[in-house]
Amino acid sequence: MPRLLPALLTCVLAAALAVGTAFGIVAVLDRTPEQPNVPLVSFHEGPASPSPPASPSPGTAERD
Repeated sequence: MPRLLPALLTCVLAAALAVGTAFGIVAVLDRTPEQPNVPLVSFHEGPASPSPPASPSPGTAERD
């Protein structure tokens, strides 16, 4: 029984510290500026008119 009070106080203190830390992290994250949503990779549009299909070279004719 004499160890119950220190154990209870330790648990309450640990819970309060965890809650305070969580609120502190959220406050720091809310304070940082919003990052722009810019894609790292962009795909350019293809040519306006489709190019004619390439004719196969004589050495690479299809085989049955």
